Amino acid sequence: MTKLCEIHSFSKPLIANLNKLGIGNLQALLLHLPLRYIDETHLTAVRDLRLGESAQVEGEIVHAELTYKPRKALIARLEDASGQFTLRFLHFYHSQIAALKVGNKLRVYGEVRSGFFGYEMVHPTCKAVGASSFVAETLTPVYPTVAGLTQGALRKAIGIALKHADLSETLPAYIYQTFQFPSFSDSLQALHHPAPQADRQALENKTTAEWQRLAFDELLAQQLSMRKHYARRRSVDAPQFSPSKNLVSALLKSLPFALTQAQQKVALEIEHDLTNAHPMQRLLQGDVGSGKTIVACMAALQSIESGWQVAFMAPTEILAEQHYQKMLLWLTPLNIQIAWLTGSQSKKDRELAMHSIANGSAQLIVGTHALFQEAVQFKQLGLAMIDEQHRFGVQQRLALRQKGQPEPHQLMMTATPIPRTLSMSYYADLDVSVINELPPGRTPIVTKLVSDVRRDEILQRVRESCAEGHQAYWVCPLIEDSETLQLVTANDTYALMQEAFPELQVGLIHGRMKAAEKQAVMAAFSRGDLQLLVATTVIEVGVDVPNASLMVIEHAERMGLSQLHQLRGRVGRGAAKSTCILLYQNKLSETARARLKVIYESNDGFAIAQADLNLRGPGEFLGVRQSGVPMLKIADLNRDLALLQTAKTLADQLLHDYPQAVEQHLARWMADVSQLVKV
Repeated sequence: MTKLCEIHSFSKPLIANLNKLGIGNLQALLLHLPLRYIDETHLTAVRDLRLGESAQVEGEIVHAELTYKPRKALIARLEDASGQFTLRFLHFYHSQIAALKVGNKLRVYGEVRSGFFGYEMVHPTCKAVGASSFVAETLTPVYPTVAGLTQGALRKAIGIALKHADLSETLPAYIYQTFQFPSFSDSLQALHHPAPQADRQALENKTTAEWQRLAFDELLAQQLSMRKHYARRRSVDAPQFSPSKNLVSALLKSLPFALTQAQQKVALEIEHDLTNAHPMQRLLQGDVGSGKTIVACMAALQSIESGWQVAFMAPTEILAEQHYQKMLLWLTPLNIQIAWLTGSQSKKDRELAMHSIANGSAQLIVGTHALFQEAVQFKQLGLAMIDEQHRFGVQQRLALRQKGQPEPHQLMMTATPIPRTLSMSYYADLDVSVINELPPGRTPIVTKLVSDVRRDEILQRVRESCAEGHQAYWVCPLIEDSETLQLVTANDTYALMQEAFPELQVGLIHGRMKAAEKQAVMAAFSRGDLQLLVATTVIEVGVDVPNASLMVIEHAERMGLSQLHQLRGRVGRGAAKSTCILLYQNKLSETARARLKVIYESNDGFAIAQADLNLRGPGEFLGVRQSGVPMLKIADLNRDLALLQTAKTLADQLLHDYPQAVEQHLARWMADVSQLVKV
């Protein structure tokens, strides 16, 4: 792979700027594709300009002046043989004033607008016209860039790359015949230098055959990379657990409820995985309240009955504490020894827990990030379970796995349903199980959209609900004042609620409180000592208080769909009719309006997750997982679903039949960012 520093015509400042764009070699530079295109292939006479269209005009400056009312501006008149129009600059340099002197000949490109003196262009691009000036032969690409790297410098660098880089095919020709795709070389040439007659709209929508060819290559590289990870894992040794003969059945008999069919199906999938001699890597997803924890508990018992330890890690102490209490309730009658390990423990309690983990007397260890710290030593870790896995980075999940020898099985859980396209692409290295039904008796949550101007009505609703013996959440997005986001804060709201409801016990919880303080507040709320809990989104996952039947969310328009759905899932966990009120500010943007419409109309976590993906893209959706899987730059999971399905089908076949070609393809598309050079 040719590095940028190997191209003698590339200066150190140019290489440094390309590195800022994540470009460290020629292949990455070639795959830095245009955002849009401008048509500089012909000149338009002034008389032929059309309002709202972009055009290139060549003429002479016949008037130029600085104006100061209503605001400072540089104004010029450009004339050709057919007429005149205005050039307007609201931000400019002294060099531009010099370039717009009367008598200078310029070629300008911009969008035609209606101005006070007729047609005008605001901030057009300008080029001096010399004796050798020529009209472009292809459409001009406009690239994503950074400060200090001009479009001209970027175009020149990519032109050099097209001459020096290896543009040969990496995979057999038959791969592309189904779609009748052009070659890799032709695709790059067509995208960096499109012909004048090319369909600009199709180019910018990325629907041309050339864009689709590169999107397919990228998706195929992603699938190949994921399947290689999958195959590599199956070659690694792991402990084999026999199906549980006693503990699981004893647990199920003690429960006051029966498992749903979906829970039973998923439990069998996990049980089978744990009998294999290679490590399980399974993602268990289920909507809020679908019963993932009891399924995880059954997996833990299978491991413990086979003589191995289990680690159960959660991203927050509130959630970890809740899992710990639930496990104590379910497993203490079965004589299972459970340890608790977090960063906020006293030194004495922490040392006792670590001792029991090291000598093996602790069979199930529940905790937070403290579980994968270097000082923690397991005697025989056989299964690592991670709740809300997207809250942990790849290296953190790996650090927990490395606590066991041989490699332990891993079960990851999420209450954020993953859309099918994401599951097919970014999670193709995992086995995925879905709990797609809720336990019986769960009452549907009523969602209401209410403008902030009706706040007094909502306060009365809270008063009435608490007076009936129920509890309520009031969720705020920020802890304290922010200069950039003037949102209602939790601290202010807490003070207001205490004033508004002197008859109620009001609590406050947020992420900056010490762990012990948060746990004390949540314990008080769970016991019913607090009727109203003012909170930030720290309660988004896992908090389970069946008596809480009302939630009010401030500035709901500012939150993502999946987050709103998670928050809403904190109510409706008991038999009482539950309501989630989304308070919003007026003057909603179109995106905010669309987001609130989705959450108002649907309680289906998968439908909401798909809408969230459509609105925000995979980067927001995946969270920290993206640090382990390169994000797609060209392909779009919704637009290119057919390409993704074909890539998924081909991946295993290519790995088996053409391993060398696969490595060449991955080298082109998955080049490590470590190739970025420091200059």
